[in-house]
Amino acid sequence: MYPSSHDIHPDHLNESLIFLKNILSRGNNVLIVSKPHYECIKTICTRFNRNKANILFRFSIGSIDSDVLKFWEPGAPNFSERLKSLKYAYVHGFKTSVSCEPMLDDNIDAVIKKVSPYVTDAIWIGKANFLLRRLKTNKCSDKETIKRAHKLMEWQSVENIIRLYEKYRKDKKIKWKESIKKIIGIEVSKQKGMDI
Repeated sequence: MYPSSHDIHPDHLNESLIFLKNILSRGNNVLIVSKPHYECIKTICTRFNRNKANILFRFSIGSIDSDVLKFWEPGAPNFSERLKSLKYAYVHGFKTSVSCEPMLDDNIDAVIKKVSPYVTDAIWIGKANFLLRRLKTNKCSDKETIKRAHKLMEWQSVENIIRLYEKYRKDKKIKWKESIKKIIGIEVSKQKGMDI
């Protein structure tokens, strides 16, 4: 998986290209995870067109509402740029997937509908994990943030998660992250990276 602790950003795209070249030149498979900047994805697709069999993109898209994305992921691309990146990779023959972990609002149906035609692999659905603890750790505990966090956690109640699961349980593109598997009683894989 690349990157594992940061994102691919235009300001350090060249370093990412060098790193990806080193991984791919040895025949390795790579999962490229990103809140995608279009210029970065276009460059990666162009540069590594011959390596597309070894690349799976996983784009983080937790909402179609750019205001929601901006609130929870300041500085990251808006929805239209993320969707444009997904479409570009898909149209150019790359394997694609989407991560909706965390779901950032109660309209994940809209995300699934918009991205599904351009996903060759899976759409991963998951809750916001340890949200209040993470906000406190990151010193993001102003009243508005805490209010929105509680609203998000309220929507991600057991009842709503079960309802969401029932709606999409037969959709072969939808995969469930551990946070949801625990609620609906699906066994969590003991082998890292082998979730189904």
